[in-house]
Amino acid sequence: MNIVDYAKSRYTTKAYDPTKKLSNEQIQQIKDILRFTPSSVNSQPWHFILATSDQAKAKIAKAAENIHPKNVTNIKDCALVIVFCLKTDIDDEYLELLLNQERKDGRFPTSEFENMQRDVRRKFALAYKDKPQELQIWTEKQLYIALGNILLGLSALEINATPMESIEPHIIDTEFNLAEKGLKTSVIVTAGYSSEDDFNAKLPKSRRKKSLLKFSYYIYRKYLNEI
Repeated sequence: MNIVDYAKSRYTTKAYDPTKKLSNEQIQQIKDILRFTPSSVNSQPWHFILATSDQAKAKIAKAAENIHPKNVTNIKDCALVIVFCLKTDIDDEYLELLLNQERKDGRFPTSEFENMQRDVRRKFALAYKDKPQELQIWTEKQLYIALGNILLGLSALEINATPMESIEPHIIDTEFNLAEKGLKTSVIVTAGYSSEDDFNAKLPKSRRKKSLLKFSYYIYRKYLNEI
């Protein structure tokens, strides 16, 4: 299949088969997809918790009990839960860590280029240093790039998935002591294989008609006569 086929075949799984697990190879592929997700100025302001054990999934499931109890079952029955965590602080030490890795990976042909990258990243990331709410908005935007990336990636791996916002993030923060690690839960994704009770697997995909979805194209005037 091509990438459009994977986008079309992906759907939100409503029930999982608890007997079906993911292989170590599949989990490694999932880690790689998350790791290679793009982010603004390559900031990578995230941390991912991958839970496969019953104990870890039970901790995460507590966050759904009050808001969406049905998701408790899905969290416990799925093969893998991914918790998307954002960094609550981005400082010079973290930015230098990124820069050092980029240097090792050969990203800087000259010292001038390295300094330019340092300045650009500091301008973006440190602009929110004393504005925690604005920092969270910015870092969550990066997390949602990772969310979209993994949903398409899981479809390509033929693994079912469900993004879940109907949780109480602070419960997961407490269960995994995230605050003391400078992290905060944003959203989770369950992954695995659907069960026969998954009604959504049998339903056709529904999206707005092409005629109702407007795309705006901005074209250089000098090319207009060629189109």
